[in-house]
Amino acid sequence: MPLLERTRVEVYLPDLPAAEYQNLFVSFQKEFTYTFGGCSTIKGLEGNYLSRAGDQIADRINVIYVDMPLGLSTNLDSVTRYVLELRHAALQTLREEDVLLVVGQVYHVL
Repeated sequence: MPLLERTRVEVYLPDLPAAEYQNLFVSFQKEFTYTFGGCSTIKGLEGNYLSRAGDQIADRINVIYVDMPLGLSTNLDSVTRYVLELRHAALQTLREEDVLLVVGQVYHVL
């Protein structure tokens, strides 16, 4: 069976009740669903980070991810532009850098 190269885009958002966070989550879901035919979500994950004061802070996050039908090795420029547009949308919505976008190469077996 051949392996098909795909590009996975993951978006990590804080799980906060504020409308702008919830709306951005839904917007990314719609974007990935309409552009790529679907996406997966994981809600309510527990995370931790270290504050500037050195305190460990518990955090809840939601993850949305999609496997784009593009190989990262052959479409790096296109993928980069797309992810930068997603980042721009997140920064415009939240006006802070609370969103982590991760891009990676994955392989599917049909």
